[in-house]
Amino acid sequence: MLLPLAALAWRAHGWSSITSPQAVAALKLTLTASLVVAVINAFAGTAIAWTLVRDRFVGQSFVNALVDLPFALPTIVAGLTLLALYGPKSPVGVDVAFTRWAILAALLFVTLPFVVRTVQPVLLELDPEMEDAAVSLGASRFATFRRVILPNILPAILSGVALAFARAIGEFGAVVLISGNLPFKTEVVSVYVFGRIESGDAGGAAAASVVILGISFAVLLAIGGLRRLATRHDR
Repeated sequence: MLLPLAALAWRAHGWSSITSPQAVAALKLTLTASLVVAVINAFAGTAIAWTLVRDRFVGQSFVNALVDLPFALPTIVAGLTLLALYGPKSPVGVDVAFTRWAILAALLFVTLPFVVRTVQPVLLELDPEMEDAAVSLGASRFATFRRVILPNILPAILSGVALAFARAIGEFGAVVLISGNLPFKTEVVSVYVFGRIESGDAGGAAAASVVILGISFAVLLAIGGLRRLATRHDR
């Protein structure tokens, strides 16, 4: 892993392109969208995992398999599907193509499984006797969740959020079609990097990639620290 990363850092030059207004706008949009997606996934992914583990309903196997669809579907196909579903000729009457809402929809689609699949096995392993004991002592359902269940699944939620954020910040295929790639409006960093390569500025593209890599690594380290803090009660 270190060899390609070192090669990327060695190729990086033309750092002035990173401070250009277009690059800064793309970076701000990417970070903002990735953070919003990560927060939404923390709640929605946990809720879906809880439903799949604790409830029984018709079509549950189908929903469970549907969660893994973004893992199996090529991202460019996902982008084309989203454009057909939420584009100008939308069969459901929702047209968000070439807007920032389209970027959020695309990133949510490709990142949702990360939180679901990290929280789901932890919920399966939880001892139901702990919850029964809390209820027998008079704890409400909310108090039981907050004091018994949440501390146990919080590290898994943070892991899923970290993976979702890292995936969102570098996503290309799912957003390249539906976003429209309008500079200062709907252009994300991955598309900006591709544009630098297309224009012959490989050094500038590598420099932008190094910046995104550094941000992703810093976020992963920060969330790893939060995980350690969240699991200190187990030591």
